[in-house]
Amino acid sequence: MSLFVCAVPVAPLRASAAHPSEMVSQLLFGETCHAIGQASDGWLRIKTDLDGYEGYCQSSQLITVDDNFQRQKTSLASGWSNHLEWNGQAMHIPFGSSLTGINSGKANWAGANLNYLGPSWEIEEHRNAAEKLKGLALQYLNTPYLWGGRSIYGVDCSGLTQTVYRFIDINLPRDAWQQAEKGRAIASLSESQLGDLAFFDNAEGKIVHVGILFDPHTIIHASGKVRIDEIDEEGIIQKETKVRTHHLCGIRRLI
Repeated sequence: MSLFVCAVPVAPLRASAAHPSEMVSQLLFGETCHAIGQASDGWLRIKTDLDGYEGYCQSSQLITVDDNFQRQKTSLASGWSNHLEWNGQAMHIPFGSSLTGINSGKANWAGANLNYLGPSWEIEEHRNAAEKLKGLALQYLNTPYLWGGRSIYGVDCSGLTQTVYRFIDINLPRDAWQQAEKGRAIASLSESQLGDLAFFDNAEGKIVHVGILFDPHTIIHASGKVRIDEIDEEGIIQKETKVRTHHLCGIRRLI
């Protein structure tokens, strides 16, 4: 299977090979994927390397790289929006973009010359650093909710948790129900701590939402926008309206 890297700030991953199709996820700049099928009109069926998600992406938003690409050190773009020059042309890449093989700000990806001018985050230096999670999550505050979104420009609930946790070298699956299978269960909200994930279900008992706990009373999550709300043993209470919006069904600790 051919290896590709995302060569635009954010690339939609769609359910079928058509622009009107549902966006099921996204690739951020520098993230890799493998082609698992060819489609017509410039679309590729791909499988993402970060979380194994499958879907269709425009081939023009990807470039082919060899297997040595993944063996190079990767850091993350740590500014809210980060300046990059791609073959001498300006590009702005979002928080959490992957900076693979960049040395002193420069790299060559399959003939493309990169000059990175923003701040970077060394993942290995912050492995399992739960105390960093609050500051990282706050970067997304007021980002609009976007189904399938994983970027600072638009994000869904599990996209938020996945991208924040990557900064501390923990790779989560894509969907909330998958994330709920990771880590270990915490018996009650009173025993929770910074960085624990809280999960919420619908009337049928299906896990449909996730957020990051700051403490036993406060949660950050993507609902309408990324927001900070109150939480108790029953679930989330919207801070402004005092209306209960989500039913708590479990807490998991990954660190």
